[in-house]
Amino acid sequence: MNCALPRLLRPAHRGFTLVEIMVVVVIIGLLAALAIPAFQRNQRASQNARAVNDFRIFAQAFEVYNTQNGSWPPNAGAGVIPVGMSGDFKADAWTANPNSIGGRWNWDYNNFAFQAGISVSNFTVTDAQLIEIDAKLDDGDLTTGSFRKIAANRVSFILQE
Repeated sequence: MNCALPRLLRPAHRGFTLVEIMVVVVIIGLLAALAIPAFQRNQRASQNARAVNDFRIFAQAFEVYNTQNGSWPPNAGAGVIPVGMSGDFKADAWTANPNSIGGRWNWDYNNFAFQAGISVSNFTVTDAQLIEIDAKLDDGDLTTGSFRKIAANRVSFILQE
């Protein structure tokens, strides 16, 4: 004797339909499409702010050195802390590889067309992002002012021409 319930009396074990699952996937995709660009903008703004802050802190430290010693510190290689720099100097940020814009900090003394400047060599950000940084530090033009693109792989914040 078969005690199976007739089909109409059995409880329904129904799952999600393919259409319902596809609607959820589309909604999640739309939310991601809106959220990801906003996240990238915020990340870029944060990166720019950190770079501007580091340039200003380092510039102040070198200015203090120049005021106290009557001259700039000697030239140093990329990521190397110049001789005599101490105190409020952010040594861990200076030697970080990579730094906030993807390159290495470098103290340039009588190296280029200026006497003293803070440079970043081998940066990884775009020129558009460098212009955003320049707008916060200077004039928004990478060819003029105190923040300049010196070479294809080097930007400098000039402290003394």
